Formats: sequence, structure tokens, C-alpha cells
Amino acid sequence: MLRCCRGVAAKAPQARIEGVLIEQSAPRGQEVIIGMKRDPGFGPLLMFGLGGIYVELFKDVSFRVAPIGEREALEMIQATRAGRLLTGFRGQAPADVAAVVDCLCRLSQLALDFPQISEIEVNPLQVFEAGRGVLALDARVLF
Repeated sequence: MLRCCRGVAAKAPQARIEGVLIEQSAPRGQEVIIGMKRDPGFGPLLMFGLGGIYVELFKDVSFRVAPIGEREALEMIQATRAGRLLTGFRGQAPADVAAVVDCLCRLSQLALDFPQISEIEVNPLQVFEAGRGVLALDARVLF
């Protein structure tokens, strides 16, 4: 029996454990948020900003109406403090901005292809060093 299961069994003997999920920890990177919310007047609105808890703390986000291309996605990123962090702020290695641009463009297309999706949020989207890509650590899709 796994050590975590023994601990549960000792503290809550009535608990029924049906399985355990073990995942690898994500490498360190910059946390950003990307999302889409369908507005009745404008249609799909795309969002980019600081991720994790910082999106609520700083409210540092930018919005565009879909569809967007690479230029608009890059402008969204550059319009925020998160964009500044991704460039290698205070000696940090520059992050993979191109991968974030790609994600925003794909999210834009997804919003157009599937009008039944009312909202998508990826928070955080972990951005690694330039050339190493991104990883969605948590996502929510509402229909």
C-alpha cells in the first residue's frame, strides 16, 4: 500500500480509496493565463495576462476580439507586465513568447470553430525558456 493511502486509512478508516494519481512536477517557468469568453455583443473575446494568483491580484490582462493573428497575439502579450517578464526581466532567460503567440492563435481558432464553447481558461499556462514551449497546468472549458 502506498504511504499516502496508509495515512488516509489511519485517519479516516471509513474512506474508500479507488485510485491514486501520481504526476511528474512541472519544470519552473513563467505563469501566464490565456482565455476566451463569448460576449453576446462582440463574440469571442480572448484574454492574456499574468497567471496563477497574480491575475486576480494585479488584474494585468489584455483583450482582443477573435479572430486574431500572430501580430495581434504579440500585441496582447506586449500590452501587459507579463509580456515584460517574458522578455527576460532582470537577468532571467527570455521565455518562449512564440509558443504563447501560437497558443493564443489556436485558442482564437478554437473559439471560431466551436461556437458552443462559452468560456475557456488556461491558468496557469507555464511558459519555459525560449524554444522550450509551454505547458497547460490547469484548464477549464464551459459549454
